[in-house]
Amino acid sequence: MAIRTSIVDPSFIQLSKEEVLRYSRHLIMPEVGMEGQKKLKGAKILLIGTGGLGSPTSIYLTAAGIGTIGLVDYDTVDYTNLQRQIIHGTKDVGRAKIDSAESTLADLNPHVKLIKYEVPLTSDNALDIIADYDIVIDGTDNFPTRYLVNDACVMLGKLNVYGSIFRFEGQASVFGAEEGPCYRCLFPEPPPPGLVPSCAEGGVLGILPGTIGTIQATEAIKLVLGIGEPLIGRLLLYDALAMSFDTVRVRKNPACPVCGANPTVTELIDYEQFCGMPAHDNSTYGEDQLDLSRVPTLGARALKERLDKGEAIEILDVRDAHELDISRMEGAIHIPKSEVLGRLDEVTRDTPVVVICRTGIRSGEVVAWLKERGYTNTMNLIGGINAWAREIDTALPIY
Repeated sequence: MAIRTSIVDPSFIQLSKEEVLRYSRHLIMPEVGMEGQKKLKGAKILLIGTGGLGSPTSIYLTAAGIGTIGLVDYDTVDYTNLQRQIIHGTKDVGRAKIDSAESTLADLNPHVKLIKYEVPLTSDNALDIIADYDIVIDGTDNFPTRYLVNDACVMLGKLNVYGSIFRFEGQASVFGAEEGPCYRCLFPEPPPPGLVPSCAEGGVLGILPGTIGTIQATEAIKLVLGIGEPLIGRLLLYDALAMSFDTVRVRKNPACPVCGANPTVTELIDYEQFCGMPAHDNSTYGEDQLDLSRVPTLGARALKERLDKGEAIEILDVRDAHELDISRMEGAIHIPKSEVLGRLDEVTRDTPVVVICRTGIRSGEVVAWLKERGYTNTMNLIGGINAWAREIDTALPIY
């Protein structure tokens, strides 16, 4: 379906001589021209996240001349970001992402107005922030924020340009149009906690967010200009390994609790409770993400003290085999998480067992499994082997 969206009356917008020169390759296209470029200048787009997806999206929207771009982010730049978050550089490590992004974008195009929101997007502030914008681009990587963005956009009548990435695969669509589906029509319920690992835990090909983020930027520009066939009612599926693009039709659900004929969700809810997981958009994971009443934990320094005292402690490493090439703890036995339940006879019940992974997420789940099966003396290493490398064995790399 072709949506003809008029974001702003272009007759009230003027382009300077410098802007005409800057956007000249747009202006000579009949599908854009002066009128279209004025629409772009009059548009206000909100970008949730300045990380993997937000980097290429914000760069191309800025270069294209979107007049006002809002940036929502509260994280800081980390070395692990630089493999894919191209808006930041080595010099920005430790700096607020939103400030780093502003510097890059302001240098790229000083004609664009950048508005920063250095806060987590929550049920308390989402409606107020989103209300001022024409289009919202979801560059987040967690389910609570995705449902929050979706519901707020539906309630405010805003278009939501969605994207998600994992390892070698990506998705994109446009939600929130009156005649199209919303995110809840596609995914009525979030997956069980722990079923879908984050990019920080499962990895992502560095160039993948460039592909999906650029598609999101393309969809936003098409919506502003009112040209082409936007991804409303269609979900784009991208497989980088096969280099294939597929689309599947997504129908509006008449019984959707948010966008259906008789919505039951009429105000923003507690999305962390709804999804059963915290809303983190960064790669820092710790004990706050585990149910400590259910999973016994041990810190790296405490483990070192007990080992130094000569205590018989078995270290169980549940990372995937290829991760052992990056770093490993001396003396640890290795059973990948996916094989633990089939190899319980290899896990001792006679001595304390400390389970480790990269950051403490997978190992925490394994500890919960073992506890359910009668292992009464198992603990999760808080922060995983990265915490051990950071606090104890600094010769080990952190990844």
